[in-house]
Amino acid sequence: MTPLERYAAAAREAGCPRDQIERFVRAGVVLQPRQLAASAAARLCDRADGPTAVGYGGARGGGKSHWLLAQMGADDCQRVPGLKCLLLRKVGKANMENFEDLRRRLFGGLAHDFSAYRGVLKFANGSRIIAGHFQSESDIDAYLGLEYDVIGIEEATTLSSRKHQDISTCSRTSKPNWRPRIYSTTNPGGVGHAWYRARFIIPFQDGKEAETRFIPARVGDNRFNNPEYTKILANLTGWQKRAWFDGDWDIAAGQFFTTFRREVHVVGDMDVSGAGVSPQFLPPTIPQKHAGLTPRAVTGGSPQFLPPTIPQKRVGLTPLAVFDDTRAREWFAALDYGFTHYTVALLGCTDGDGNVFVVDEHAERLWLPQRHAQAIRAMLGRHVVPNSQWPIANRQGGKEYRKLEISDLKRFVAGADVFSKQSDGSTVAAQYAKLGITLRQANMDRVNGWAEILQRLGDVEAGIVPRLFIHQRCARLIETLPALQHDPNRPEDVLKVDADEDGVGGDDAADTLRYLVATKSREVAQRKLRGL
Repeated sequence: MTPLERYAAAAREAGCPRDQIERFVRAGVVLQPRQLAASAAARLCDRADGPTAVGYGGARGGGKSHWLLAQMGADDCQRVPGLKCLLLRKVGKANMENFEDLRRRLFGGLAHDFSAYRGVLKFANGSRIIAGHFQSESDIDAYLGLEYDVIGIEEATTLSSRKHQDISTCSRTSKPNWRPRIYSTTNPGGVGHAWYRARFIIPFQDGKEAETRFIPARVGDNRFNNPEYTKILANLTGWQKRAWFDGDWDIAAGQFFTTFRREVHVVGDMDVSGAGVSPQFLPPTIPQKHAGLTPRAVTGGSPQFLPPTIPQKRVGLTPLAVFDDTRAREWFAALDYGFTHYTVALLGCTDGDGNVFVVDEHAERLWLPQRHAQAIRAMLGRHVVPNSQWPIANRQGGKEYRKLEISDLKRFVAGADVFSKQSDGSTVAAQYAKLGITLRQANMDRVNGWAEILQRLGDVEAGIVPRLFIHQRCARLIETLPALQHDPNRPEDVLKVDADEDGVGGDDAADTLRYLVATKSREVAQRKLRGL
């Protein structure tokens, strides 16, 4: 096969339609496999049921900027005359030079005019790319109210959720047979890390993409990278290596819970059949770097880390551990109450080996206590405990287990605010008590509470076995933990952060976890509910 034939074959394998491949070839644009996959995702935006946003991000040096301009100029602009595109970039000398370099390399084979003064790149069919820029978020306002058929955003996580929403209102069109779309490229970290992760990364990880498509970028994707640059990235340490070399979205600069690993701490579906799995880490998915821990026997031990012979990194997001309700030795719950903020309730338990499992979650906003109480009871009802009225050995009637109830909880703790008197003299705790849920005040020591979580998370890279696991249904908690930052004025504490008006972000779930693991039974006994 000729180089051209190999390129066309690679593009077809990535999912690119024939006309897209032909346009890239005519323009002399050569994209690498991961970039081609992003372009194939961009074409899905044409479909009525397709995405409206495509994200391409992760590690540095993956060729993201190259792809973005190529897709907009060599594909979109060439097939739709008069297309109006906006390419937003963080202002700076390096970015300007990078744009000029990319323009010359990509569009040397395409007739076009470029006005550096106006920042407009115009093609022969009237389609154009406006090179927009911003230094501060307020600069985005200059583009609001205008209409763009395509919007491309470089380093999207430099924008807050609100400013991204603002510019998204400009994604509209009057052209027939064209669906407006937004392309974005970025690395983990930045002020927009939380919203980008929630919008693109979580749906991608969960296999539930609808309005978005995400293409992960890796350093090795770009064969044109300078080997010295790759070496520099490879030699990084801590969060920088995980974010910039590995493209890990569960870590960012200033992250508090740096030892949290989705592939280690997130457990799978509960088995209530009585099989008694506690938790078992499955051989095909153990990452090489986690295999140095002391192996446990396959038939026992909790958790089981398997020997170093287990090959390579885990592929996909299949949880490594499963836990059976019947292994629980003690059940407990915690609540962080809010109205405009989230009210989060977490259900936890311990097993016979001293592990803490967060097995379920309730998280909603703008609800009153009565509705929360109903949802909390339903959450408990998804789990079982031995039925003392029926011997475990008597399995003929199938009644050896019953649904978990409030009365089965060793403790149900809540933050101090639920015990504060409101203007009418009542308390939120009193409202829950009337609904049959007696709350007791949690241990409010933030620093020691966070330290307790860190201790239980362990450190698999240092050979410290984790003792805290979170069920995959606790989506908000799993999203929250990697996003939390150190308080710059008090590094041993987590920086307080509220959810935005759309419910993105916030630390409510983490506060609830802190109450759950840091409040011991003897403390609860001394902190009896006041006001009931």
